[in-house]
Amino acid sequence: MNPPSRLKKSGNFNVYALFATEINVPDGCEPITWMLLTSELVTTQAEASQILRWYTYRWRIEEYHKILKSGCKAESYRLAGDSMSTMLGFLTVIAAQLLQMTYLHRNSPHSSAELVLTKIQMDVLLASTPPKQKKQIQLTVDWAIRAIARLGGYLEHRKNSPIGIQVLWRGWLELETLCQGWLLHENLK
Repeated sequence: MNPPSRLKKSGNFNVYALFATEINVPDGCEPITWMLLTSELVTTQAEASQILRWYTYRWRIEEYHKILKSGCKAESYRLAGDSMSTMLGFLTVIAAQLLQMTYLHRNSPHSSAELVLTKIQMDVLLASTPPKQKKQIQLTVDWAIRAIARLGGYLEHRKNSPIGIQVLWRGWLELETLCQGWLLHENLK
């Protein structure tokens, strides 16, 4: 295949087509069939399976970019050169943490909050929890997400509304600020 015009100097490259069809389809449903194109060599079943597995990661990567762009607002910073690289260094770490948190919240909300928070973060969130809610707290990923979202402006009485990434981002920034204050206070003792 000829490369796109922006990559003309790199020469031609091979493209492999991988056809995949859904198996064990529920009754009355049509199987999903699609074709993936890759520059990776695909000559065996194992290589084909690896390409399919890689493709399944695409959705997490899309979600990561959504968090980086919409939640962390990476595109809103108008910095030049090294300053932007430094800013992206910070934002990518935070985006990865928020991705991990939202993934665990979706897939195992009853897991321990220790998977996504430090001890100081949990202490700060516990201290900022309204007194009426403190009696029934279980330190789970679900509790952590809700506590962070509350710091970001999430309204508890709207429990059926999903927690958005922008609310989580605002809550995460507030949590980090509170943690810095917590550490400063601890150093005064």
